[in-house]
Amino acid sequence: MKALFAVALGAALTAGAVHAECPYPAAPDKLPDGTTATLEEMLAGQKAVKAYQKAIDDYVACIDKELEGAIAKSADKLKPEQKADMQHVEAQKHNAAIDQEQSVADRFNEQVKVFKARTAGQKN
Repeated sequence: MKALFAVALGAALTAGAVHAECPYPAAPDKLPDGTTATLEEMLAGQKAVKAYQKAIDDYVACIDKELEGAIAKSADKLKPEQKADMQHVEAQKHNAAIDQEQSVADRFNEQVKVFKARTAGQKN
């Protein structure tokens, strides 16, 4: 049991270092409301979502790189369980970031549908 705790603690400490080097990007503060937004507001929302998607991609690349670096740096000292724990933590962070990115994109896309439905019959 103590060995498992030591492995978990080691992975957590390493994961903390990864997090410190790779700040998690904030999602856009506000997405446009398709029922009332202007075209300019929708375009600004699209720009914000795209910037967020790039920030998430950069974050994921950063945590991948940090994990590789941590494993390479400690390769001769790491037990297989420690390496697996570090990989598991990184995978959880990776998946959570992608899930959050998808959620933001889905919410924005829903507002695009609402906007298009509302403005379908209007002249430009």
